[in-house]
Amino acid sequence: MRIERAVLREVPLELKKPFRTSHGPVRRRRVLLLTLQGEGLEGWSECVAGVDPSYTAETVDTAWHVLTDFVLPRVVGHSVQGPEQVLRPVEWVRGHPMALAALEMAAWDLDARCAGVSLAAKLGGERTEVPVGISLGLSTSRAELLEAVGSALDEGYERVKLKIERGREHDILSAVRDRFPKATLWADANGAYTLADTGRLRALDALALGLLEQPLAHDDFLDHARLQKELETPVCLDESIRSARDTALALELGSCRVVNLKPARVGGHAESRRIHDLLRGSGTPLWCGGMLETGIGRAHNLALASLPGFSLPGDISASGRYWERDIVSPEHEVRSGTMCVPAGPGIGVAVDLERIEALTSRSAAYP
Repeated sequence: MRIERAVLREVPLELKKPFRTSHGPVRRRRVLLLTLQGEGLEGWSECVAGVDPSYTAETVDTAWHVLTDFVLPRVVGHSVQGPEQVLRPVEWVRGHPMALAALEMAAWDLDARCAGVSLAAKLGGERTEVPVGISLGLSTSRAELLEAVGSALDEGYERVKLKIERGREHDILSAVRDRFPKATLWADANGAYTLADTGRLRALDALALGLLEQPLAHDDFLDHARLQKELETPVCLDESIRSARDTALALELGSCRVVNLKPARVGGHAESRRIHDLLRGSGTPLWCGGMLETGIGRAHNLALASLPGFSLPGDISASGRYWERDIVSPEHEVRSGTMCVPAGPGIGVAVDLERIEALTSRSAAYP
């Protein structure tokens, strides 16, 4: 497979409503879309880096800089035996996994299209549909929160994950548990706590949560291990897991009992498969996280989540959850708590190029 051309576009998209976490509200996404061309076909991906370095050190602008100044000029024109090799010309680049993942994941889409198979099949996926849950941001009132949870459960989502913040966690979660005693509830702290909050977090054990996601700092495996020993609730690592080596370290230390895998955070599909295989071999539950993706990123996530080791519902919500209108067709929908894995070649959805070009705020092409 020869990479003949690459086009990077920035497309600003407004969310239906702000998504609030302990880091603050997100009202819009500056989406970076990458197209790789070769063999008369196109592969698509998106870079999920945010506008600020609150989730990771990467941002939309650092990803644009790395891709345009260092990565794409060195990759275009090369032939590779498979998508696992597409990053070899830029192996010297340190960090920037989200930028590199955009290239790697577009190469997987292109390679699957060249083979005439779905991306899910190319990755080794086995399921035609995957169970999904939903992530709800911080609400401004209890009534708003309970309404949002009730709507999500009515729509068929298999579990609801709630963002929490220090000082409000018990009020938020106990209100939902009282109203929905049988619902599967998860909590996501986005690293807002320290080990000094162990007592506060231990009090959540009484609420029968499925997991507590990333309670402590993103780079602290040792304190997560200490915290997990004090809790009945399984700790789930998200931001901490950046590679298969991080995953092995977390398992060795006992830092968690569940892992949230986001392919862009770990550098793409190849590293995701290595992490998947490691966790499956250890019997550790795994699920696929989301980053407010468009339909392009969601299609990639659905393909990955079709692998057999993804045993818990992922954060792969319907297109209509975040966007008035997605940039793919058909839009992704939730039916009876599951989403279909696209079966067409590559990511399996049609990209609305006319709309993308109309919305594009900047672009760069190689050559």
